[in-house]
Amino acid sequence: MSETEQKQEVEQAEDTANEEVETAAEDEENIESLKQRLEEAEKKAEENWDQLVRAKAELENIRRRSERELENAHKYALEKFAQELLPVIDSMEMGVAAAQDENADVSKLREGTEMTLKMFLNAIDKFGIKSVHPVNEEFNPEHHQAMSMIDSDQHEPNTVIDVMQKGYLLNDRLVRPAMVVVSSANSSGGEKNQEK
Repeated sequence: MSETEQKQEVEQAEDTANEEVETAAEDEENIESLKQRLEEAEKKAEENWDQLVRAKAELENIRRRSERELENAHKYALEKFAQELLPVIDSMEMGVAAAQDENADVSKLREGTEMTLKMFLNAIDKFGIKSVHPVNEEFNPEHHQAMSMIDSDQHEPNTVIDVMQKGYLLNDRLVRPAMVVVSSANSSGGEKNQEK
């Protein structure tokens, strides 16, 4: 082999060695970069895991607190209603005590009873309880229960003539229907209507 060829081989070997060194240096840089990225990813994963654990704990606390509040709401839902009724009970007890007196004045007892009833009606009104007292109104089967029908010339057919027992609504939902007497067309009025 000639000296030139040997030089060329040496130069090629040097070039190859240089390329391998450069590649090794790049690989080392890539490895360092990958290590750094891996550390950052692990740190981020640890932060996310910590946030997840905290979020789960917070959700569990919210669930427990909601259950406790719901339990208390069920347990003490009538507390305000009870507080409104306590003065009515006090008034009724005073009325009973006054009625037991030998010199009880009936007019004062009546007046006290009327005031107690007014207090009671005001208390239930605050909580959306309304009475259904439909005298002279059209019969409504959703709110009224017909106890009897009476022929009447003075009322339109299907009109409430009398209320035997008031009905009650709670926030516009029927609790108890009013028991009513309803008018019907009398037999002579029915014949007149049929002739027309």
